Amino acid sequence: MFFAVFGILLLASQVIAETHSPALNLMPWPASIKPATGSLPIDPTFTVVLKGSDPRLQSVAEIFLNDLRRHTGMLATNLQVATGSQAGQLEIQSNAASKNPQQLGEDESYTLTVTPVKAELTAPTTLGVMRGLQTFLQLVEVSPQGFVVPAITIDDKPRFEWRGLMIDSSRHFMPVDVIERNLDAMAAVKLNVFHWHLSDNQGFRVESKKFPKLQEMGSDGLYYTQEQVRDIIAYAHERGIRVVPEFDMPGHSTSWLVGYPDLASNPGPYSIGREFGVFDPAMDPTRDSTYKFLDKFIGEMAKLFPDQFFHIGGDEVNGKAWDSNPKIQEFMHAHGMKSNNDLQAYFTRRVQKIVAKYGKTMEGWDEILLPEIPKDVVIQSWRGQKSLADAAHQGYRGILSSGYYLDLINPTSAHYAVDPFTGPTASLSDADKQKILGGEACMWAEYVSPENVDSRIWPRMAAIAERLWSPQNITDINSMYERLSAVNTWLDAVGVTQNTQYNMMLRRMAGDDDIGALRELVDLLEPVKGYSRYQLATTKPTSLTPMNRVVDTARPESIKAREFAGLVNAFVAGPIKPGMEAELRAQLTAWKSNAENLQPLAAKSWFVQEVMPQSQNLSSLSAAALQALDYLDRGEKPPAGWEQQQLTLVQQAYQPKAQVLLMVCPAIQKLIQYSAGTQVTELAIPQRAAE
Repeated sequence: MFFAVFGILLLASQVIAETHSPALNLMPWPASIKPATGSLPIDPTFTVVLKGSDPRLQSVAEIFLNDLRRHTGMLATNLQVATGSQAGQLEIQSNAASKNPQQLGEDESYTLTVTPVKAELTAPTTLGVMRGLQTFLQLVEVSPQGFVVPAITIDDKPRFEWRGLMIDSSRHFMPVDVIERNLDAMAAVKLNVFHWHLSDNQGFRVESKKFPKLQEMGSDGLYYTQEQVRDIIAYAHERGIRVVPEFDMPGHSTSWLVGYPDLASNPGPYSIGREFGVFDPAMDPTRDSTYKFLDKFIGEMAKLFPDQFFHIGGDEVNGKAWDSNPKIQEFMHAHGMKSNNDLQAYFTRRVQKIVAKYGKTMEGWDEILLPEIPKDVVIQSWRGQKSLADAAHQGYRGILSSGYYLDLINPTSAHYAVDPFTGPTASLSDADKQKILGGEACMWAEYVSPENVDSRIWPRMAAIAERLWSPQNITDINSMYERLSAVNTWLDAVGVTQNTQYNMMLRRMAGDDDIGALRELVDLLEPVKGYSRYQLATTKPTSLTPMNRVVDTARPESIKAREFAGLVNAFVAGPIKPGMEAELRAQLTAWKSNAENLQPLAAKSWFVQEVMPQSQNLSSLSAAALQALDYLDRGEKPPAGWEQQQLTLVQQAYQPKAQVLLMVCPAIQKLIQYSAGTQVTELAIPQRAAE
């Protein structure tokens, strides 16, 4: 059967020059690229023909056309049924249908060949077609002749079969539209697993018809109906993404206990957790009634979620609830259990049997790797490659999340450097390496809301997607950042809001449309790293705390600060190129005036007042850097004590204020040291410095 799709393609993207390759902004980078001569014109007569027996190809084409509309802003004609063997400028051949529900390890490879006459996309499965179409979209570029796709041949396949993103909807509820737009972005960078964290101390987020008090009493009314869950699963499936649910047990379970306190190890009553961290309450593993409850619940959820894998959490049980219950201690003694680890192993084994009873494969965090757990269990490692390697040695499949925690606000380069096959896993035997399924980034939601969650995921997630899809030797940091910049803009049309929400949040804090000076400052700020935000807070945040300050708005990685650092690095490395110093002076002169320019907004906005110390630091540091350039221009050595005075200023300015960091400090330190003729050193990011 043949289907024809007619549409107008238009995608303007910035291009970069790469050695021995065409100027492409592809991410993830394909396994094999062979550039050719010429390009395929894209104009209103452009026709796509779908060939294959899978009826799903039609919906794939409809999504493809919708993506084109979102990227171009132009109308595309409706999907039409072709007659005969109609030719087209883009011919798509799928050799077999993908499975429904989608399975781990399905073939996602494809071949895309573009000539000046036509393009051909072939794939063993419809799933591969989806991946190839995303590559095709990223290839479209502006030329003097209009819009074109460069002539090229791409043979591509993923390195890992599990490439995921976990979104925590428990600590802060993420509405359906937030989930769907992130699924669109996931598909755009070829991710294939959405791990949905649906219960924790702060909220139980799925409707249970068997146990309705779970959502009625444990969610503040913020939960997904079963109909909404089915819709999201279908939405993900149409984009080649599996949905793996996580219901955390026996710890991280306070929201369960609000409506069903009999599950708990200690008497209630219980209330929804508002603060963050590891809580004491836990389910009672010693009572048969606990497992009867979980049997009914898991059976209900197993029908709702069609994926093969069912995540039970299993992490961070501190054991205090078990230690304080005499009956639990008697049970442990009677069964020869010497520690809480033994009790958790008992719980995990019993839950695994329930999960298997309903035809599912159990998945959990590192802590479930305990004696006598069946070998088909999948371990998700938050502890690192050693834990992953230990699991593989023992015969368990695993996925890596350590190093991919987006909530820690690390730079993209830090995530990009993490690979499932480094350190202890690199020396695994080939047989054990087969047990490493891939990796999964985690967006824990203590400090995100529906408004800013996209900015905490994107664009850094695209670089992690490349690490999990592309060959292991694709590691050039500069190339990654150049392509990431273009992909970040390209993702705007997909619908994620990491860029569009930024100005809106700044305007709200300013109480004014004139946000030039505020943006100039916030462009150079980043939230504190790791868990410093909680440690530095004078008033501990809760799940009810508004996420509307500068720390919630500033991007995880300052593009402006990184660009300035690159300019300074080139300047101090020499030789100095024409115009380089003028560019530095222009930027520093603008920043020197920031405190003065921002004062009118600070006079009327508490949100701006909070970051005025950082604005004053920016002005002072810029003045010091301009002085450094003056000394260099005059060929003078700075007076005695000047360097130390300025370095003290830099150190002070680099301490967290309002839980944000001024990210130009390291580069300005280099300028000061360079002008003084001393060794240029790196300034480490403060992790736990006092406010």
